[in-house]
Amino acid sequence: MDAVMRRVLVSLGIGAALMTGAASAQVWQSDQGDGTYANPPLNADYPDPDIIRVGQDFYFVSTTFANVPGLTMLHSRDLVNWDIIAHLVPRLDGLAKYDLKEGGAYKHGIYAPSLRYRDGTFYVAVTPVGLKTRIYRARDPRGPWTYAELDREAFDPALFFDDDGSAYLATSIGSDGTVTLNTLDKDLTRITASRVIYYNKGAEGSKILKRNGWYYLFNAIPGKLALTVSRARKLDGPWETKAQIDDTTGGHQGAIVDLPDGRDYGFIMLDAGAIGRVTNISPVFWKDGWPVWGTPDAPGRVPARAPKPIQGQPIMQPPSSDDFSGKVLGRQWQWNHNPVDAKWSLTARPGWLRLNATQADQLWWARNTLVQKAQAPKSRGEVVVDTRGIKPGDVCGFGTFGKYNGRTDVIGQPDGSRALSMRLVESTTDGPRTEVRVAARPVKATRLWLRADLDFTTDKAVLSFSEDGRRFTPLGGEVPLMFDWRTGTFQGQQFALSCYNPGASGGYLDVDSFTLSKP
Repeated sequence: MDAVMRRVLVSLGIGAALMTGAASAQVWQSDQGDGTYANPPLNADYPDPDIIRVGQDFYFVSTTFANVPGLTMLHSRDLVNWDIIAHLVPRLDGLAKYDLKEGGAYKHGIYAPSLRYRDGTFYVAVTPVGLKTRIYRARDPRGPWTYAELDREAFDPALFFDDDGSAYLATSIGSDGTVTLNTLDKDLTRITASRVIYYNKGAEGSKILKRNGWYYLFNAIPGKLALTVSRARKLDGPWETKAQIDDTTGGHQGAIVDLPDGRDYGFIMLDAGAIGRVTNISPVFWKDGWPVWGTPDAPGRVPARAPKPIQGQPIMQPPSSDDFSGKVLGRQWQWNHNPVDAKWSLTARPGWLRLNATQADQLWWARNTLVQKAQAPKSRGEVVVDTRGIKPGDVCGFGTFGKYNGRTDVIGQPDGSRALSMRLVESTTDGPRTEVRVAARPVKATRLWLRADLDFTTDKAVLSFSEDGRRFTPLGGEVPLMFDWRTGTFQGQQFALSCYNPGASGGYLDVDSFTLSKP
């Protein structure tokens, strides 16, 4: 293999440390159990989707920003029931920001991957923000994955294989809208030619497909929150363009994927508020050579509920609840940036997750913050923790993570005792701003239950704690939930566990379990 290829091991962070009954702990179930599904299949932040079919199997990748492990791969047999099978990137490389240095990589990292399959190999093209485009490859979608780095940065790359085996990489950026088509060599390691093939003001998120001798170019128009579809007999055009759907009718970035029986289904990203950007799926029918989202009876919109694309598949969902009894972290978890591996463990106390305090003066700059996607419409995250390892100066706790970070923290006091505090950290253009809602409140119990109830119908959350797991005391009133691409993480709200200390040394927080349920 070419020298630019680098081995990417997928053995880190993708194991199934699943709590018994984890699948049933989901708060959102798309599969209605009667042959129908409700949109979205995953009511959580899975933005910039790309979905392909290989045989009877569907594969789905999306944006993961600075979260690690990154580039999550999901699998389904019916486009409705999905499970996480791999993360292509166990650790982000190429920038110091990925280690939370030089301002960190919140809002950056991995954007809009493009997934394709050819001759027994899976390919994912992706351009980490500020770096050159990479093309990952693997024979098995579970890995191992390797990548080749190209000689340029192609924003929102769109990988396409033509019928004759030729390989291309299209790119466009929303601040302009010029669609450039790069020709790749046969090994997909080098760009051999580039040419402009189209202009669509504001276009990005391009995807190219071919059906019945026509090339179809799908583009998101973020300024209008709309999707356009263009078609041509040749890749160089001329292209005809039609507006398709928008966020009022179902979404604004996506394309279509074929089913084994020849039908097509659409997948499309929708800005859904504080939960983030969700991916809907929709029937697609053809009219005069154009794909149309919806059905002939209700064209031009994504249905809220519809018959499942493929019947008979069992209900399947990504894991959520976790008792930390596995040898590796459950595949539902990610770190806020590259973790400090020496500062966390599943073996120091078997059956528990140990988070050693990392050095930071506040949550936003603390490494080893462990996150999991929240779920709409309402979700409750609850952790059981042992605080005996907390030392003076430690700030260890649980809560929400995103534009607003509502935290219930256990703080180590100078005399060796512990106190509870509730604080709200807001990300702003001037940096994080902390509002202390509840000052240090002495607590004697060493075993605590910390809870966060997130309501995406009101975009509010309530934090509470308990010393016996039965009677919970709210702390600090309601905290806001919000999605903000300008100053937040560019992600929907997440649940987060953290432990940090402004000093050079600290203690640790032991976590017995995390449970996701309906409030």
